[in-house]
Amino acid sequence: MARPKPTPFDKQKIVAENRRARYDYHIEDVYEAGLALQGTEVKSLRFGEGSIAESYADIRNGEVWLINANIPEFSHGNRHNHEPRRPRKLLLKEREIEKLFGAVERKGMTLVPLSVYFNSRGRAKVELALAKGKQTHDKRASIKDRDWKRDKARLMREKG
Repeated sequence: MARPKPTPFDKQKIVAENRRARYDYHIEDVYEAGLALQGTEVKSLRFGEGSIAESYADIRNGEVWLINANIPEFSHGNRHNHEPRRPRKLLLKEREIEKLFGAVERKGMTLVPLSVYFNSRGRAKVELALAKGKQTHDKRASIKDRDWKRDKARLMREKG
């Protein structure tokens, strides 16, 4: 019997997306994590600024941290403005953290953020993936599959 698909996350406004992650990694599981942010960081994200292209997540002392995510300083912020590339704490349940820690330690997997968005309640969330890196030949195979699907769709449209 097929396993039921999990319900997708309620994404209202996507702020930043890591499109390269699906190309570079085999994605196993996806988690939704809250972000512990300062006030000017939230304002900057609401303006649509931010990048998670080179970022990753790390587990330290039983807590998950988002490393190297860039949220630029808020333009109207004063001396209480935030540091753009500071580590930010991700809010997950303790059982999820233990599961992620086990996978990262034993299986050699990586925690990769896929997107930063605001949910329907206006909370900043991160879509975090437990992933395994692809080799070069795997990347070539995924490009080949993607091209074949595109050609197949084109042929189906033409033939009717």
